[in-house]
Amino acid sequence: MARAATTTDAFNAVAEPRRRDILDALARGERSVNDLVEQLGVAQPVVSKHLRVLREVGLVQVRDEGRQRIYRLEPAPLRQVFEWVKDYERLWTERFERLDAVLEDLKAEQAQADRQGSRPATSKTTDEERTS
Repeated sequence: MARAATTTDAFNAVAEPRRRDILDALARGERSVNDLVEQLGVAQPVVSKHLRVLREVGLVQVRDEGRQRIYRLEPAPLRQVFEWVKDYERLWTERFERLDAVLEDLKAEQAQADRQGSRPATSKTTDEERTS
């Protein structure tokens, strides 16, 4: 079965971890291919291949500067991804709130157990303690 083209939209393009790494690097500013190769520690043909995909879906723009090609992030196509993921934020928030409640209960139980464990067992003294 043939793989779906990765150049159809931003969703497919950002599905590849190496392309996300490139986008992260470009989010901090313009970079040449050589800068990206050095920063990511990957071969130049691999970086160029991923940049081509990102360019085709409109996630990066390129300009020539002397003998170098300088790439910059074009964030507009990520808006569609953001809008889709944003709908799931409510679910994450609810789950984190439930987790926070469970953790608070556990901390309270631990604190209570610690307090009980650090109290003197009884106020009774033994015969041995009285004679010493």
